[in-house]
Amino acid sequence: MGRLEGLVRHPLAIAGALITTASAVVFIALTIAVFAGMFANPYAGLVVFIAIPAVFVAGLVMIPAGMWLQRKKLERHPDAPAGWPVFDFRERRVRHIALAVVALTAANGVIVLVAGYGSLHYMESPAFCGQSCHLPMTPQFTAWQAGPHSKVACVGCHVGEGARGFVQAKLAGTRQLAHVITNNIPKPIHPGTQMHEGQQAQTCLGCHQPHRVAGDRIRVFREYADDEANTETITVLQMHLGGPAAGGRSIHKHADPSIRIEYVADAKSREVIPYVKVTNAKGEVKEYRKEGNTAAVAADTLKTMDCVDCHNTLGHPIAPTAAKAVDEAIAAGLISRALPYVRREGVRLLTATYPSHEAAAPAIERGLREVFQSQAGADQQAVQGAVAALQALYRRNVFPTMKVTWGSYPDNRGHITNPGCVRCHDDSLTAPDGTAISGDCELCHKEITK
Repeated sequence: MGRLEGLVRHPLAIAGALITTASAVVFIALTIAVFAGMFANPYAGLVVFIAIPAVFVAGLVMIPAGMWLQRKKLERHPDAPAGWPVFDFRERRVRHIALAVVALTAANGVIVLVAGYGSLHYMESPAFCGQSCHLPMTPQFTAWQAGPHSKVACVGCHVGEGARGFVQAKLAGTRQLAHVITNNIPKPIHPGTQMHEGQQAQTCLGCHQPHRVAGDRIRVFREYADDEANTETITVLQMHLGGPAAGGRSIHKHADPSIRIEYVADAKSREVIPYVKVTNAKGEVKEYRKEGNTAAVAADTLKTMDCVDCHNTLGHPIAPTAAKAVDEAIAAGLISRALPYVRREGVRLLTATYPSHEAAAPAIERGLREVFQSQAGADQQAVQGAVAALQALYRRNVFPTMKVTWGSYPDNRGHITNPGCVRCHDDSLTAPDGTAISGDCELCHKEITK
């Protein structure tokens, strides 16, 4: 028997050969599946092109390691038999065993493939992100279910494209796991995806078309007073959505790819913006600064404006104020305006402090029923509907254990509850030539009636 043939008889080398062969088969099968479009999640590439090749390489490493161990064994016991076991396929028993081994190996291969396919799909599911692994993300998971992107899986927005996106997501996941293990979870969870600059906006392009001209849209806002009649105020705005190439007044002018808008903001909230740099299609640069801000701007502190700078809470929206949440519930008919002072009392109950959801639900019901017990003829069915609506609003927007409450996550669309637009559009950012970033409200909308 040759020297090489004798060395590869070590169990570790044999196991390495089997692992290498099996992983090669799985890699080929899953690669075909990827290119056939069977996997539509970012984790597919991570498993197929990183995890499985890693197993393949591990198997290759096991082969020379087993050969080295076998050589050491032969040096210690030079008289040890080194022959291969002999299988006589003329014997029925040997044939039956060989057939069983082949059948079980094939079955194992199918099981591994099916398990791999299932695990890839499970890892892209919101249940995996919001329930199985990331329990601290309960506020975001709950808000996502009631948001406009509830049909979009978490990884569709939170994992960037390419190897860089995979690595970034896994590093973020590792940090989150460390926070959970050490019970050092930020409360509330900081807003943002911790993705590289511009990556999250790129994920939006899978569905949204920033080059499309949207034109004008009509928005109706209904607000209610704290008086007995819950008096309604209606504001109708003509929103100038426009598009990136639209002239004149257009909100989406910010998305024009020929114009680059960069800014400096406070690192934590991005609510204060003292510097803006605009580069137009001709390459001409204009810098706008707050009064008294003359400090030099380092290139690594500049942020490039993208979709998420304004649309920052669409993925999992949490109401900025209890008043706004109650107003929307009344407008939707979930809370009856016929109940005297229901708007005032609803806001009061929602902004009270409760230790948990379990404590909040009965307290809200008790508090609202006490208000209407003294009112003769109060519609008890309407009261029950209001109780259910207020309890649902609390469960959806306030999470005491994670210290999430009204306003924990600022919404940058608009400028009523948070600075939003007026972070820049307040006439305080001026260029050396005296021009300013305009604070004219009608750049974005026109009030039709109120």
